[in-house]
Amino acid sequence: TLGNFWQTAWLEFYDHMEGDEWTIFLIGAALVPALAFWGFNGILLVADITGKPTFITRYRIQLGKNDPVDTKKLWKAIYTVLGNQFFISFPMLVPMFYIMKWWDNTFSKELPTFQWFLVELSIFTVVEEILFYYTHRLVHHPVLYKHIHKKHHEWTAPIGVVSIYAHPIEHIVSNTLPVMTGPMIMGSHIVSISAWFSIALVTTSISHCGYHLPLLPSPEFHDFHHLKFNQCYGVLGVLDFLHGTDKMFRQTKAFERHKVLLSLTPLSESIPEPPKKEE
Repeated sequence: TLGNFWQTAWLEFYDHMEGDEWTIFLIGAALVPALAFWGFNGILLVADITGKPTFITRYRIQLGKNDPVDTKKLWKAIYTVLGNQFFISFPMLVPMFYIMKWWDNTFSKELPTFQWFLVELSIFTVVEEILFYYTHRLVHHPVLYKHIHKKHHEWTAPIGVVSIYAHPIEHIVSNTLPVMTGPMIMGSHIVSISAWFSIALVTTSISHCGYHLPLLPSPEFHDFHHLKFNQCYGVLGVLDFLHGTDKMFRQTKAFERHKVLLSLTPLSESIPEPPKKEE
């Protein structure tokens, strides 16, 4: 029944757009993910700027940081993020559009089944993990870090919106291509692309948000990367485990906190950092 609902909704939308594939692609691959990104981060920004509601801020990972956030630094990040979206991400959709048309499936009037979407989602995630891990390690090379990746690491205690606060080259190679490649390999439907792009943007925002909120994926892994720089390069952590780039992380309280929070008690309280030794 739910499948019939979405199929009918898609056909109505397709007819309303009069089959204009470019407009449909732009809405699905750009507008919907952008709304998901800014809608989610808009809520977090209220907490970052005002320190309220306490339901969010009490779950802060790095206690005492961004409390409140530096407004000047924040606006710099927002301008950069908007620039990356409008002048890099959106233009990159043009070649992607023609690649997807070549597959001749992206604008099909028949939606993929939910089971097939789950298969695609698994493949997208694996592709992103591989490409992001190695490109991320690449930009940490001293030669590239100084000129490219250092910009992203200005935030040692990140917030959600800085998930795509990056040098233009990094935004192309490490942020955008790992997410775009899976759908291009699979010749995915625009609805699958739209859902995947939205999921990717929201999950990377969670990873950077600085809050370990109940029922959401743990951001401890990537937050630790921003704190230490040379640990936890990937998304899932599988390649970090295989390459040993999470050894330091696994010896910390942050690793113990790296799980989905199923209660209302912040993990910073139930699994606190050990007291610092007095000098």
